[in-house]
Amino acid sequence: MQPHHTRRFPWNLDWNLLRTFMVIVEQRGISKSAAVLGLKQPTVSAALKRLEETVGKQLIVRKPNEFSVTRAGHALYTESATIFGAVSQLPAILEEEVAELRGHISIAITSSVDCYHFDDVLSRFSQAHPSVTYAFSVFESEDVENMVALNRASLGICLLSSLPKQLEHSVLYKEYFGLYCGPTHRLFHTETVSQSDLEGEPFVAFQTEDVGGPLEEISKLRARLKLSREWRGVSSSLNEMRRMIIANIGLGALPVHVARKDVEAGNLRQLPPYKNLPEVSIYLLNNPARRHTDAEKALLSAIRSELDTVPLEERTYGGQ
Repeated sequence: MQPHHTRRFPWNLDWNLLRTFMVIVEQRGISKSAAVLGLKQPTVSAALKRLEETVGKQLIVRKPNEFSVTRAGHALYTESATIFGAVSQLPAILEEEVAELRGHISIAITSSVDCYHFDDVLSRFSQAHPSVTYAFSVFESEDVENMVALNRASLGICLLSSLPKQLEHSVLYKEYFGLYCGPTHRLFHTETVSQSDLEGEPFVAFQTEDVGGPLEEISKLRARLKLSREWRGVSSSLNEMRRMIIANIGLGALPVHVARKDVEAGNLRQLPPYKNLPEVSIYLLNNPARRHTDAEKALLSAIRSELDTVPLEERTYGGQ
């Protein structure tokens, strides 16, 4: 049998403190959290102190020029995020008795996902269920995975460094990455470009091109081409990568099917090699532990039906 103080804990806890604590961890500081919450810094500090007194643990180490979350703080944050995810589902769950399909679907997605098969499913689904609403939030791939794992998104679409054990995952589509330069680059108007022309060229890179990252194959391609050893620009956003390439900050890799319109418009030029390009998978993520609403179930079912019907070869874009 649980001790009395343990049984009373849920009744004694001010649940608003958990929300404040989540924001403090996510904003990594009291001042930023106060701005997000619309409160004064002393109020946020006092809320954190009350929560630490309630749980009997130090949750955050606060020293000059230092902010770190303790082991107990990480554990509490994970549980708080799970609670937040469950509570956020309540409005949709309460709508489920209505005959017409209703509800809200939150999708965590990495930048510039360009998949016409997914767009087609979404179009047909939205036409069939006009009372369903949507929220698309753009994150880095690692954060997309975390949002789904913490039950704060209906589903996720992102790259993966490794396949998550606790989440259901399917390849939504595959894409090939080519190397590009902008219109003011010296090679843009050259009639013929060989791979040797690229040696030593400055480049821009995605943050996920590190060893073990989902875009590691791009860094291997650059090494084979003997581009400069150090990047000149870096971003997690495909749109900002495109901006840096067009601005001639450096050569950069983009999905071939995404860059095609810019090539046709004269904004980009694809450079060699043109075959055996890096191939990257974009995944659909789903948390089986989540209590999915009827709207979420229906959309996931529609996407899975598309994946079962359309071969992966047809969902591979930019191939040679």
